[in-house]
Amino acid sequence: MRVFILAGEPSGDRLGGALMAGLKQLVPDVEFQGVGGPLMQLEGLDSLFPMEELSIMGLAEVLPKYFDLKRRIEETGQAALSMKPDVMITIDSPDFSLRVAKIVKANSNTRTVHYVAPSVWAWRPKRAQKMARVIDHVLALLPFEPPYMEAAGMECDFVGHPVTMEPLASEDEISALRAELGLGNAPVLLTLPGSRRGEVTRLAPVFGDALGKFLPENPDLQVVIPAVGPVADLIAEHTRDWPLRPHILDPRRYDPKIALAHKRAAFATAELALAASGTVSLELAANETPMVIAYNLHWLTRKVVPYLFSIDTVTLVNLVTETRTVPECILDNCRPDSIAEALAKLRANPNDQIEAMRETMLRLGRGGQEPGLRAAQAVLNRMGKGAETG
Repeated sequence: MRVFILAGEPSGDRLGGALMAGLKQLVPDVEFQGVGGPLMQLEGLDSLFPMEELSIMGLAEVLPKYFDLKRRIEETGQAALSMKPDVMITIDSPDFSLRVAKIVKANSNTRTVHYVAPSVWAWRPKRAQKMARVIDHVLALLPFEPPYMEAAGMECDFVGHPVTMEPLASEDEISALRAELGLGNAPVLLTLPGSRRGEVTRLAPVFGDALGKFLPENPDLQVVIPAVGPVADLIAEHTRDWPLRPHILDPRRYDPKIALAHKRAAFATAELALAASGTVSLELAANETPMVIAYNLHWLTRKVVPYLFSIDTVTLVNLVTETRTVPECILDNCRPDSIAEALAKLRANPNDQIEAMRETMLRLGRGGQEPGLRAAQAVLNRMGKGAETG
């Protein structure tokens, strides 16, 4: 079985790696080509080019790289056509993925699967109809998404979210991290200013100013930032003037297994977190780490986005549980004073979020089949191969 698979950012790489592992379990002779990061490469993918070239977000960030992206889209589409795969699986990154799918669909009958449903329940609902022109089957991470995709004419399966299966830190791993960073018994504030360069550039200064207002009343806290490799240096640059020098976990400094263990331990040992919006909120929920979510966009993107939103929260814990327990400082409210106030209230009463976090994990599939395997089986079942692969 030949599979062309592509992802454009770290969260997609995690999904892709788990899906590839599931396909290998069900179809031992499966062959992969495409684009992916380190986790997909560990499963046997030789990436056409570095995935980091695609990790950009927002209109203002995309425009300067338009011609480079256009070239990569064409290159990837032609590679998929040359492979003649049984199925092409695109993972998130719709600005890239769906343009590749358009090339492939226009020149072949290749079956197309997209992993991660677009958030049409939140904004731009017509995206589903547009996507249905080039995508046959959608793998959804959230349990309420399949009806939206099916209404647009695509097959869709809820396959669970991989965060529910990720291992939590052991006491030994927590002790090792605390010793590595010299934290002693100090309480930890986890700070996560994003995984993309544009996010870090916008959010790190605001986060630093917010900490300048919050930390004088909370001098016992130590700040830890688990960075992703491509932005670790940028985070170091933008945090030099913070009121308290953070402990930056740069995964490039460690063996990959130790780097993952340190990240798990940071999430597990933190008393509270200040984080950019995104799937990181689910990682925090998995560890029952109370959080404040803060996010802003480039000014040009901000001119368009507010008019397209149809929901009043961007945090997945709030959306999945239909509550509003996680405080948000978004767009115009992404200010140091608002963030500091939210952190102070959270530290005074951190337990309100715990029940919502536990419910989120249950609704996303905790205790069920591993999502990567579930996603692989859904792909095969829709192809009519489920019976022969078990």
